[in-house]
Amino acid sequence: MTATRYLAMQRTWRLIDTGTKTLGIAERAALGTSARVAAWPAHQLARVLAVVDTELALLDQQASRFRPDSEISAACRGVCGTQGGGSRIVSEGLAEAIAVALAAARWTGGLVDPTVGNALCSLGYDRDFVAIRGDEAMPRGPARVPGWQSVRLDGRRLRLAADTRLDLGATAKGLGADRAASEAALAVPAGGVLVSLGGDIAVAGEAPVGGWPVLVADEPEPVGQPPASGCRPAQFPPRSRGQVVRLATGALATSSILCRQWRRGGRTLHHIVDPRTGLPAAGPWRTASVAAANCAQANAASTAAIIAGNQAPAWLAAQGLPARLVARDGSVRLVGGWPATDEGLLEPPETCRMAAGPGPVPGSGALPGPTVVAGGRPAPGSRQRAGRTPPGPRRSPGARRWR
Repeated sequence: MTATRYLAMQRTWRLIDTGTKTLGIAERAALGTSARVAAWPAHQLARVLAVVDTELALLDQQASRFRPDSEISAACRGVCGTQGGGSRIVSEGLAEAIAVALAAARWTGGLVDPTVGNALCSLGYDRDFVAIRGDEAMPRGPARVPGWQSVRLDGRRLRLAADTRLDLGATAKGLGADRAASEAALAVPAGGVLVSLGGDIAVAGEAPVGGWPVLVADEPEPVGQPPASGCRPAQFPPRSRGQVVRLATGALATSSILCRQWRRGGRTLHHIVDPRTGLPAAGPWRTASVAAANCAQANAASTAAIIAGNQAPAWLAAQGLPARLVARDGSVRLVGGWPATDEGLLEPPETCRMAAGPGPVPGSGALPGPTVVAGGRPAPGSRQRAGRTPPGPRRSPGARRWR
């Protein structure tokens, strides 16, 4: 399949035959990955898909760094290369997305950092994944990562340091799933909805009896997505068989170094960048799946686990987050009450500990963050105060949220 045909498929939903008339499922390509939506009663699926389309289009316009006409691209263009940076007023929707990213950075001690955009671009991930060019030379050194504390967000006013390119990849898909599930549930007040964006899943409304069945595996495959030009997968032991779990409330997210790989200078790279080095994370885990109160938090936690390495199990357990970690040799480690058998019920916490606001989160047990970010300024743990941010996505269906 060519990239042109793939892009033409972006807004085409494909119905999935479930063999039952009570549940409707559809999937399509979206946001550079796959979107899968399940709804019951099944006759409400069309209405749910319309709501999800609206939410995904909004998020793409607000936060895609691959679209030159997106709001976040315009915000970064306004400061990149200018002495002393700059500021601008952003929409409430983008402000929420950036606030969530900053809350994730604070909660994880800076291991999830939205200022890694230039590092990703220097490694070759400077466009939609299907359009990445083949094997080219590696940069001479890692790009500078300014650090999340250089970002200021006061209400809707965003201030960025010079040469800062934001990438919200560690939280935006999770936030998008939260938004879409919450809004779609309003369309089926007597039923329930599951929204999955590349394997990052949020549920809302009433779940089916026993919870939504979810297959957790090493690599959620994007729908119809061809490999990027010149990409060659790294050599790992066979992927784990996967596990079916049940999710009745909350959210579940999976991060993996297997999913988006490309070649540079004869090396296989992936998209999860460690802000301490400006390079792809090199820890022991190849896949991390985490359940949490909402998908933005689960997304941040699974990304942080990949970067945190050996510290991840203890941190996840301290947060009370059920997790399934797959090591590079294919062995599996279960943490925090993750079910040991197929069809087990996931029980994520009811409240989100990824609080917003400057300073450390009381009682959060934040991961030790980087002492100095690659090529940049002091990172988490310095005395520099972070900007004030509005609360993250702790909504239930029907609660207000920004567009």
